[in-house]
Amino acid sequence: MSRRTFLTVAAGVAVTLAVGCASKSPQEEAAKRREIDARADAALTRLYTQAPGSREQAEKARGVLVFPAVAAGGLVVGGEYGEGSLRVANRTVDYYKMASASIGLTAGAQSKAVILMFMTQDALDKFRASKGWTAGVDASVAAMKVGADAGVGTMTAQAPVIAYVSTNSGLMADVSVQGSKISKLE
Repeated sequence: MSRRTFLTVAAGVAVTLAVGCASKSPQEEAAKRREIDARADAALTRLYTQAPGSREQAEKARGVLVFPAVAAGGLVVGGEYGEGSLRVANRTVDYYKMASASIGLTAGAQSKAVILMFMTQDALDKFRASKGWTAGVDASVAAMKVGADAGVGTMTAQAPVIAYVSTNSGLMADVSVQGSKISKLE
C-alpha cells in the first residue's frame, strides 16, 4: 500500500471514529452536563476551603468558569484537556472545553481544577462573544499565588480575569494558564 493510500484510509478511519464518538443522545448529553455541574460544585467548594477570600471574589465576579478536571499528560510533547461550565449569577449558562499543547520537558500525567473568574463585565462579554478564547492573548489573566501572603494583591484585584489552579494536594503556586484555548462545547 502506498503512503498516500495509507494516509487517506487513516484519515477516513479517524473521521469516522470522531463522528461516532461525537454522536450522543440528548439523554447522554444531559447526563454529561449534570456530571460537569456536580464536579464544578465540588471544585468550587474545595477552592473556598483552600483559598481565603476566593468565595468573596467569586461573589464579585461577573462570571465564573469552572473546569473541575483538566487532564494533562505527555512525554516531551504534552497536552491538556478538560470540560467545564460557565456560571453567571450562580447559574450555569454554557459549557466549554479547554485544551492546550506544549513541547519541552514534559513527563507524566496529572489532573487539576482550573477556575477562571471574570471580574469585569467587559471581560465576560468578550469571552462569551469569542469563537475561541485564548488565555493571555484575548485577556490578561492573573494567576493567584499561594504562600504566606496568599491574599489578593492590588494588581490581582484589578485584573479582568483571575485564575485559580488546584490539584488534589492543594492550590498550585506559580502556575500559568496562558495559551490555553477555550471554546464552547457543542
